Amino acid sequence: FKGELKRILVVEDPNGRLTRVVSSRFAGMADPHRAGLRYALTPLNYEGIVELRSGLYGDHKNAGVERYNSLEQQHLEAVSEIASGDVNELVVKTTQSDILIAACASSTLNREAEHGSSSGEGWIESHFSMEVARDEEVVLEKMVTIYTSRDPGVEDPLEEARATLEAMSAYADELKLSAGRWKELWDRMDVRISGDREAQKLVRLHLFHMMVSASPHHAGLDSGIPPRGLHGEAYRGHIFWDELYILPLFNLHFPEVVKSVLMYRYRRLDAARAYAKEYGYEGAMFPWQSGSDGREETQIIHLNPLSGEWGDDYSSLQRHISLAIAFNIWTYYDVTGDLAFMEEFGAEMLLDICKFWASKSEADPDGKFHIDKVMGPDEFHESLPGSGIGGLTDNAYSNIMVSWMIDKAFRILNALEAGHRKRILEGLSLADEDLKLWKLVRHGVALHVSDEGVIEQFMGYFGLDELDWEHYREKYGDIHRLDRILKSEGKSPDDYKLAKQADFLMSFYNLGTAEVER
Repeated sequence: FKGELKRILVVEDPNGRLTRVVSSRFAGMADPHRAGLRYALTPLNYEGIVELRSGLYGDHKNAGVERYNSLEQQHLEAVSEIASGDVNELVVKTTQSDILIAACASSTLNREAEHGSSSGEGWIESHFSMEVARDEEVVLEKMVTIYTSRDPGVEDPLEEARATLEAMSAYADELKLSAGRWKELWDRMDVRISGDREAQKLVRLHLFHMMVSASPHHAGLDSGIPPRGLHGEAYRGHIFWDELYILPLFNLHFPEVVKSVLMYRYRRLDAARAYAKEYGYEGAMFPWQSGSDGREETQIIHLNPLSGEWGDDYSSLQRHISLAIAFNIWTYYDVTGDLAFMEEFGAEMLLDICKFWASKSEADPDGKFHIDKVMGPDEFHESLPGSGIGGLTDNAYSNIMVSWMIDKAFRILNALEAGHRKRILEGLSLADEDLKLWKLVRHGVALHVSDEGVIEQFMGYFGLDELDWEHYREKYGDIHRLDRILKSEGKSPDDYKLAKQADFLMSFYNLGTAEVER
């Protein structure tokens, strides 16, 4: 595996001329600021003039998701376009965050050609025109560098891109460096499966997606890991809870990446505190969808593409995002033993999340603690039928994770040196009375269990209607978005016993059976 994408095409034009195109490209893993493209063109049944164009384009639109077509899709604005010999330079700026992005590209051919260039707002091209004989291969190699004003230690991204381009070698040499680094990564994190070739391919595909989204180069960057990584525009790059699924692998092989992702959360801890205060809670309440500044990015209305109608969206009530962050903090510490991180950053986050959940828990006369106005991972259930308000009470997954989290918080407190423990508790205004309350919540948080011993997903779930599954499968075939189907019929998924994804069962996924039972 070299980390190179190769495509071989034979193209026929309206006049019957056949052209073979072999396109190869890589994004550097040895140096993420470097990339290369090799384009080999061969006329198979003709001779004549061929023109190749090689450019840098910052005027593109992010139009990869159809349902976002009505939203703003152009996120870059032009700054400068410069042509100098065989080198093109382009600088653009992000429209919202004013981040400069500079790219430089050199294009070389394996033969003589007439050379020209053209440019416009946000793009620049080099043109190469030449007479080509039948079966004569023309090869263009394009080497590219890219830097941003967010890159650590970079004052002028264009100057950095220029200097790196000057230092680059030919395509084959740069690819060799990148492939060597890829080999090192695969030697560390490959998962091998015997007897199932398809499963092996799929596992390696997912590992590849994870590594290009958060390689060791991610360490030190101020960014989380979006659910679509770098290979899809859905969710517009927002950060959800999906790190919970991703980080366990990185804990074992690249813990420095996990630490960097956790620092993304820590830098937005003040925003989480402000979010909790806005809703009358204490501590830190992290948003379901996070972006650059840590505020809640979740929409409050949602378009149903089946009906064309807009409806309320309560998904921001998935407060379990904070539980996922607490889980990630603990598992990082559990695997690495990085007590220094906990002393400086991790314990403060974990305890402030506990403080939030304790403030959200309400005791009944029997001493049981209930947590309302939340959603679990199952997004088909946003509210109790007839309640008229968003949110549910005593989501089993959330309540179990709250109990687990508080248990781990006390373990962390016991592991901290006395001076650090005192500093953190005083900084969070946590007194002995608060910790006593936490212990009560830990042991008294409510779970609703049927006479048969089945744990209810949330209070009231057992009273929901059964869905006629056979009817809906026969009528619609694909029913994976039952929420949209039911709403288009004037019904609500809140009324039925159905699930979009694992909810209570996530407790077992995270913790294992023994820990859940404990």
